[in-house]
Amino acid sequence: MIRVVVKRLLIGVLVMWGAASLIFVIVRVAPGDPVSILLGPDAGQDQIDQLTASLGLDRPMFAQYLSYLGHAVRFDFGDSYLFGRPAMAEVLERLPATAELMLASTLIAVVVGLALGLLAGGRPGTAVDRVVSASTIALQSFPTFWVGIMLILIFALALRLLPSAGSGTPAHLVLPAVTLALPFTAIVARLTRTSVADTMREPYIQTARSKGLTERQVLLGHALRNSLIPVVTIVGLHMGGLMGGAVIVENVFAWPGLGSLVVDSVSNRDYQVVQAATFLIAGIVMLFNLVADLVYSQLDPRIRLEGTS
Repeated sequence: MIRVVVKRLLIGVLVMWGAASLIFVIVRVAPGDPVSILLGPDAGQDQIDQLTASLGLDRPMFAQYLSYLGHAVRFDFGDSYLFGRPAMAEVLERLPATAELMLASTLIAVVVGLALGLLAGGRPGTAVDRVVSASTIALQSFPTFWVGIMLILIFALALRLLPSAGSGTPAHLVLPAVTLALPFTAIVARLTRTSVADTMREPYIQTARSKGLTERQVLLGHALRNSLIPVVTIVGLHMGGLMGGAVIVENVFAWPGLGSLVVDSVSNRDYQVVQAATFLIAGIVMLFNLVADLVYSQLDPRIRLEGTS
């Protein structure tokens, strides 16, 4: 087990290096530069040259890249052009808000998705199954930003039940968490429905029924455990997708998290913050994938990680 975990971590290091290198190139080939944004359109050439040199942007690209990697291995991404403080410190300050949003949306998606999937998968072909299947397809079809705007119009402006933006109270978390969770809920529900429907046809399910167990006992006590394996896998893999969705949701609801910070930093060509955020996100996604591998190997004794017996 330890050998496999170490191997996955080494692969993860390569993935993080690739992500860090890719974002380094992307932010520098994109139109615009931080110097013109910081100084404004009325700056003279002397000012531009002086600031460019002080930021180290006058050096050859490869020299910048080597310096960037050398500092990145020490988690030092330099000072933010916009905030004037260490970029990683700025990213870590925003991370708890994004983690709170992701955990809340994941909890909603898993609980509601499992419930819907069990309800539909336990009765395949029935009206309940058809309604759940159609609803999950609809949830995945709606754009996230549109869903967020609709929820604001209904629950914040029309009904005045919840705040439309900001943070600070549990009520502020409801709308962004639900918006981020809806497409994820549909994925969990559809996957659970398919897995449960397949499991309910297994011989051991018929054996459990023959022992006099109720359908609820069969479903929750026997079918659910094996049905969780693909669900755990997709939850771990989808955490990266939640990071991407959080960028949109945080800007719709003015949620002060990592997503809104990245958008502001890209707009202002704040290279250091964008690079630090990308590096951190790559590490988080890698960790989620590793945890998912370890968890689903424990859910079913028949599954063993590569290299274990």
